[in-house]
Amino acid sequence: MVPSAAIPSPRRAIAPTAIALAALLLAGCAVGPDYVRPQMDVPTAYKETGGPWKTATPQVIDADHPWWEVYGDSTLSALIVQANAANQNIRQAEAQYREAQAITAAARANFFPTVGLNAGATRGQSNSTGTVKLGTTDTLGLSASWEPDLWGAVRRSVEAGTASQQASADDLAGARLSIQTTLAQDYLQVRVIDLQRDLYASTTAAYAKALELTQHQYAAGTVLRSDVALAESQLKTAQAQAVDLEAQRSLLEHAIAVLTGQAPASFSLPRLESAAQPPTAESLSSAAALHVQLPVTPTGLPSELLERRPDIAGAERRVQAANANIGVAKAAYFPQIVLSASGGFSAGSLASLFNTPSRVWSLGAALAQTVFDGGLRKAHSDQAVAAYDVSVAQYKQTVLGGFQQVEDNLATLRVLDSESGLQADAVRAAQLAERLALSQYRAGTATYLSVVTAQTLSLTNQRTAAQVLGRQLAASVALIAATGGGWTAAETTSGN
Repeated sequence: MVPSAAIPSPRRAIAPTAIALAALLLAGCAVGPDYVRPQMDVPTAYKETGGPWKTATPQVIDADHPWWEVYGDSTLSALIVQANAANQNIRQAEAQYREAQAITAAARANFFPTVGLNAGATRGQSNSTGTVKLGTTDTLGLSASWEPDLWGAVRRSVEAGTASQQASADDLAGARLSIQTTLAQDYLQVRVIDLQRDLYASTTAAYAKALELTQHQYAAGTVLRSDVALAESQLKTAQAQAVDLEAQRSLLEHAIAVLTGQAPASFSLPRLESAAQPPTAESLSSAAALHVQLPVTPTGLPSELLERRPDIAGAERRVQAANANIGVAKAAYFPQIVLSASGGFSAGSLASLFNTPSRVWSLGAALAQTVFDGGLRKAHSDQAVAAYDVSVAQYKQTVLGGFQQVEDNLATLRVLDSESGLQADAVRAAQLAERLALSQYRAGTATYLSVVTAQTLSLTNQRTAAQVLGRQLAASVALIAATGGGWTAAETTSGN
């Protein structure tokens, strides 16, 4: 008789196996390259670092201070808040982010075993050694299977899913910033049009008086009929240009309605309150005339742009996802191990189903290795490497594009600051020339053609001054967008 101490206990037999299996799992490695951010030659400073427009104190623009508030316009702030809540493009990006979260959760579920419950009843007839038997079999059991992540395929899949999820969060931030900046630019251009509308209102009133003057002088026989025709033509041209402004304003108003999630028919933007006095060189060149402030945006260092722009952060996280997918593809070269277990009851009647003799169980392990696949695994690996190279190139191009956008808007603001001052001088000179020409015409020392020329030059310069102001406001918004609008990459990484 064998001593009881020599008989291997099932628990004693399982323990070394479990220990060996645990050691094997802990020793398992994640194949494929570990992620390293692609290297970029980042300049130490922007080329456009100076300019008189930077003499003011930069406004605070960060995640805790919504960037649009630096313009000091309550209507603009209310519209952007509404767009954040109702814009359909933002809602689409939010849904895509939730989809990315679900994909990551699905990849993470592969870390755990699959457990199933089964129950059944069968009735059948059998013929064994000439004896026909008719019987019923009832079954109830649990089954489980698990594929250990020995080569890191699941880990790499989760890594890729997490990076893609963060990229989707960056896309959401980018969508918000794009909608906000587009709305701000449209709104500010509407206000510039309202300023031009005041300009044309005062201009057409002055032209109407000039026409009345020529009509009186023509009736008195002191001027030619051509002077009346010139004055009338001048008035009608200005009136036609004023009507064209209304068309531009309507289109911008419709765009704002859609950005805020409304139908154009149900939205209208009140006009800017008209100034009591005719526009001057100062009012046409100052954002204060629009009841907004022209902010000064701190640009920071070029290296900071990599963390402050959601599109750059998203592109970099897609590189990380593509890098992880290389590991997933390479894990296919290694064998797969599946562990399975099942247990339950099987009996010929429900009454005896839970009796001890009715218990059934099984444990198993399966090892599978693809020997030949016609180059399928190599093709998948090459595809993953190529996709990584594509994502790296896209990331670097996005970074370069970000640098360009910052430099473009810095240069635009610097040039427009000088242009605005020169244009204000041009407006003053043109307005003086217009007054002098009209006085000389009244005195009979100048023809009406000189009056028309001076009026045309004055109106052109005034409208150009308003347009320069509009370009300054648009460039200031574009610079805020180019520098990330106060957003930082930490906002998405900390949420995952």
